[in-house]
Amino acid sequence: MGTVLTLAGGLGFTVLGLGAADQAVASFDAASWVWSRSKGEVARINGVTAKVDTRVDVPKARGHALEVTQTDRFVLLRDVNTGAIGSLDLTTLQEYWNSTSSPGLGVRVALDEDSAFVVDTVQGQVQQLDPRTLGPIGEPLRFPPGITGGIFDGKGKLWIAAPSEGTVTAIAPASLPSDSPGGATAGGPRIVRTEAVAAASHDLTVSTLDDGVAVLDRTTNLLATIRDAAPAVKQTLPLTGPGSLAPHTDGRSVPVTVTDSRHVYVVGDQGVRADFTVPGDGDALQPAVAWEGFFYVADSDTGKVHVFDAAGKAQKDITFQKPGGDLELDVREGYLFINAPGSSTARVVDDNHAVRTVDKYADDVLGGDPPATPPNTDPPPPEKPKKPLVAKPGAPRNVKAAAGNAEARVTWQAAADNNAPITRYVVEGAGKTFQVGADQRSLTVTGLTNGESYQFAVHAVNKKGDGPTRTSNSVKPTSEVPDAPTAVTAEAKPDGTVLVSWPAANGQGLEIKRYTVTAISEGGSAPIGDATETSLTIAAGQLEYGKQYAFTVVSVNERGAGSKASPVSGSVVPFNKPGKPEGVDAATVAETAGAIKVTWQAPADNGSAISKYVVRAGGKSSEVTGGTAVTLTGFGAGETVAVEVRAVNDAGESEPGTATAKTVSVPKVTITGVDPGIDTAAISFTVDQGGGTASCSVDSSGTGSSASGSCTKLSVSKLTAGTAYTFTVTAKNAAGSVTARSTTTTDSRYGIATCNNGENGDTATYCDKDVSGRNGNEIFSGTQQDNDNQVGWAKPGTRLQAYCKKSGEEVYAYIYNSDKRSTWWIQVNYSGKNYIPWAWLNLEGGDDLNDLPTC
Repeated sequence: MGTVLTLAGGLGFTVLGLGAADQAVASFDAASWVWSRSKGEVARINGVTAKVDTRVDVPKARGHALEVTQTDRFVLLRDVNTGAIGSLDLTTLQEYWNSTSSPGLGVRVALDEDSAFVVDTVQGQVQQLDPRTLGPIGEPLRFPPGITGGIFDGKGKLWIAAPSEGTVTAIAPASLPSDSPGGATAGGPRIVRTEAVAAASHDLTVSTLDDGVAVLDRTTNLLATIRDAAPAVKQTLPLTGPGSLAPHTDGRSVPVTVTDSRHVYVVGDQGVRADFTVPGDGDALQPAVAWEGFFYVADSDTGKVHVFDAAGKAQKDITFQKPGGDLELDVREGYLFINAPGSSTARVVDDNHAVRTVDKYADDVLGGDPPATPPNTDPPPPEKPKKPLVAKPGAPRNVKAAAGNAEARVTWQAAADNNAPITRYVVEGAGKTFQVGADQRSLTVTGLTNGESYQFAVHAVNKKGDGPTRTSNSVKPTSEVPDAPTAVTAEAKPDGTVLVSWPAANGQGLEIKRYTVTAISEGGSAPIGDATETSLTIAAGQLEYGKQYAFTVVSVNERGAGSKASPVSGSVVPFNKPGKPEGVDAATVAETAGAIKVTWQAPADNGSAISKYVVRAGGKSSEVTGGTAVTLTGFGAGETVAVEVRAVNDAGESEPGTATAKTVSVPKVTITGVDPGIDTAAISFTVDQGGGTASCSVDSSGTGSSASGSCTKLSVSKLTAGTAYTFTVTAKNAAGSVTARSTTTTDSRYGIATCNNGENGDTATYCDKDVSGRNGNEIFSGTQQDNDNQVGWAKPGTRLQAYCKKSGEEVYAYIYNSDKRSTWWIQVNYSGKNYIPWAWLNLEGGDDLNDLPTC
């Protein structure tokens, strides 16, 4: 049995049913904590058993993106939507939850053994934390804004890349301070190595190694590998587009994934040793993860993890249904853990590449049931559009130059990529050619001569080639440069815009003609617009929702001279109303009157977590949290209901997704025929069930029986032969019931007058004809063999309609009818209603006297 913990109100941990040190849940087995977004749970998967042994409920983060980092002792959680960071010490069950980071993508939490860091990539700040308390250790280390990385290698060094400088830096964490009275105070983290791996303003991505780091220059396709204290090994790769790396690489071979072409290059110490293409299409491929000589490549669109051996030969795929976003692949302690945040299952892969499935919601841990959540009944997503045509990129927009003192700053806005990612920009001017990363889009050219004129031409490059050039204005470097604005503020608005503002800059005697605003994000820094006033409103959608940005401003005077960049603003996260819920489906609820069930797919939250859905139908409104399905009731029978579903976040309500459905109608029944028997009748009918599930029954009038079951044909029994009956068919569903009637007479019952001659003497002719005295098959007006009351004689074999039975004189048929003896007489249709002894009449259908009523 495992353990259930709860992270409850105020986003602080509450431990249910535990609390003592001897109940701590630290484990030194291979384990991985995984997040389930719809459940709001973090579950620990034991790699040895492939089962969940501990769950942590995080209700305030339900539906949010949650970053999970872990060791055997600590689990750190960061709510991407709120920025809150939590820590749980599994050896003592001490827990802390402090809002120590800005929300949105751009802050990373790193953890190794007892060392924890918060890396603010936008601001360029790296702060070590004490994972026991989340308090700071030492002063933060500061880098240029727009760094990337923030990942530990196998030896406990944290690696940071600074694209603006083209460098990668290793940080050694400080030891934890002693928690005993008078204990030593820890110092701060320190930089132990900085290596130049690229030219300034190139795009960089990193993957840590067992002892070192691999850095890919996405602008030039140069891979620099740093191991131990050895110099960097640099190799230029034959990539067809921008490459990407997994956060950590197991082993000595580094897989580089080109998402656009779905191609993976495996790079060893001596260069590319294998390459392979990942099946499928689309650009949702995640970087290949190396594990025990194999390579695992996740596709978040299809929910598949494609597996390849060391030679690049495809193995059996690992498939998830409805993964709910990017798949999370984590190599830990001899296992590869694969989590799908939106799925109820995860996978554990051992060092022999055997795959086991984990039920994340299994209710076999100590502490109770998983939180109830409406079932995910999303309809299938729409088909993907056809792959667009790919062409060379367009021209960069808004190419401008601003002069400085013996330098010039060139800026531009992104070119259209024409369906192939831009790998780099090429800047030409001052007799030189420069390459700039696709996410940088600015360049400071130094070593110029004041007073001389310079122009710069910029073009973009993608896998199809070079796009058209656009040329900047002409500038003359000068020492008469303005001051930068002294401060910059930024505010994300609910309409998706971002307002950037600053005080007027000092032009040092010259007029300020414009300001250039640059947006800084993780790993990138690019101009976003120009303004002639002291503010700029960045249009909705120009910045990526949910991602952190900060801003700097450069002032440009009337002579085209530009200042240095201003101080960096605080970080903001652009957000807007959610996208329209897609795949809205409304359906009849067959078992409930006046009800419909509505399901939908969660839309993009556009930078602010979806707090609820508002479902409106027929003048009614319902709020839904924690799921994408709801059943609405209270409508009329057979009512057609129009439904609107809107997602709600801090920016407001989305546009509606719509659907219609009809509630269950009262059924309709039509009798199509009645097939009577002697004592039975089969009634055939059709039922319009009104969208529900009908139950059907039939009743017969008088003393007849009833039946229920099929809604197409029912049979009733124990009827009286030759009797008129009214049959009533009832069809009933959740909305009500309806009846239909038909009258039919059952068939008459017959018997055969039976007298069989003997073999010799008088017996041989006994049954041939009516004679004086007693004879077989005589018919009387009463139930005694009285000559005065005899009304006739029935020739053997005569078929007589039988009405009922009546007790009377005993009659013995001797050998002439199988020694039949009885006091019962049968009323038959013979010259009216008269009687024949049952001894001389064999009833059809088995001669069962119980088939006849008593007269």
